[in-house]
Amino acid sequence: MSTWLLVANASRARLFATQARPRTLNLLEEFTHPQSREKNEDLSSDRPGHFQTTSQGMEGANRGAFAEPTNPKDYEHERFAAELAQHLNEGRTRNRYDNLILVASPHFLGLLNQQLNEHVARLATVHVSKDYTALDEEDLVAKLDPLA
Repeated sequence: MSTWLLVANASRARLFATQARPRTLNLLEEFTHPQSREKNEDLSSDRPGHFQTTSQGMEGANRGAFAEPTNPKDYEHERFAAELAQHLNEGRTRNRYDNLILVASPHFLGLLNQQLNEHVARLATVHVSKDYTALDEEDLVAKLDPLA
């Protein structure tokens, strides 16, 4: 039985193949999403557009501005979560793992769970709401060993 471990936050992720006893990690792939680290104004192309309307029977014109429906940073976080979910689904369809452990920063774990299809979601048996992306493999094993 093969288990995959995804350790992620909104800008970085590492995917490992792991065994329970003794806990070993084999790095399969690293992902980065630098857009998640950029400032909102750097992600947005320019200021929101403006519009002007005239209504019959009303004097003058009404003016307003279009608001961005989604914060650009949130949009990038969602894109990265979707990219990771797609990769996990491809691994599932190729029978590369039977079990999935998701470890991610709290907000990003929520985004990731929203993006998982029902098949991958069923394989995700452990969810850890922590940002362990900065840990080396030895420290990561120490944190996750009690979960096995």
